[in-house]
Amino acid sequence: MFERLREDIQSVFHRDPAARNAFEVLTCYPGMHAIWLHRLGHALWVRDFKWLARLVSNFGRWMTGIEIHPGATIGRRFFIDHGMGIVIGETAEIGDDVTLYQGVTLGGTSWNKGKRHPTLENGVVVGAGAKVLGPFTVGAGAKIGSNAVVTKEVPPGATAVGIPGRIIVKTEDSEVEAKRKAMAEKIGFDAYGVSGDMPDPVARAIGQMLDHLQAVDERLEGMCGALTNLGSDYCGKELPALPEEDFVELTQGEAKPADAKQAAQGDTQPH
Repeated sequence: MFERLREDIQSVFHRDPAARNAFEVLTCYPGMHAIWLHRLGHALWVRDFKWLARLVSNFGRWMTGIEIHPGATIGRRFFIDHGMGIVIGETAEIGDDVTLYQGVTLGGTSWNKGKRHPTLENGVVVGAGAKVLGPFTVGAGAKIGSNAVVTKEVPPGATAVGIPGRIIVKTEDSEVEAKRKAMAEKIGFDAYGVSGDMPDPVARAIGQMLDHLQAVDERLEGMCGALTNLGSDYCGKELPALPEEDFVELTQGEAKPADAKQAAQGDTQPH
């Protein structure tokens, strides 16, 4: 028991830089209190003291604002940060080293008995306000973005965002990424806008556009090569340049000059 307690406290230090000492964690972290009360309630539940287990669970909800059904199965080093508003259903299964933030729901989409809540494998992180609903698996090391609503399986190591939840690609094949960067530089765009370090749906869409432009460019080069072999000088003409002053951004309804890098990235800051 004391080993598990020490393990829980250390998991807080690993994942919360605001934690200062063990006494503070023991007395001031409702996520820890909810987990410890759940262990008591779960032990009663599996021994068929159902009402008493629910009473302990309800007491934990009243004390911490975190509702964990005593039937839920939770692994080691589970960490709940802030915690208020978390709901974990009866048939939910949570692996080791999982992290949940406030407002998370691990819920069901059916009133039928049986498995109806999600399974979170080891190392999963679920952001604030996210809803994971249904009897599917979130793979090891996966991340669920804040306020996402996820109703389908998430592969290991993937990131799911949005409503409904969709998988975003965090890293791209190095060869594909190199081609995209070359094309972006060729047309005056900064490759940062399509970097694999930014797993954003808009960046992904821009990346696909660059893939298409790359394919068109290669096809045109092939056609020019064929025309040159036939004696035509059509492809000897230079392509029009892309001067930086041609790139503009709209600010409060007025156009003003912007460099090519800004045009590529887009200004997402409020004016």
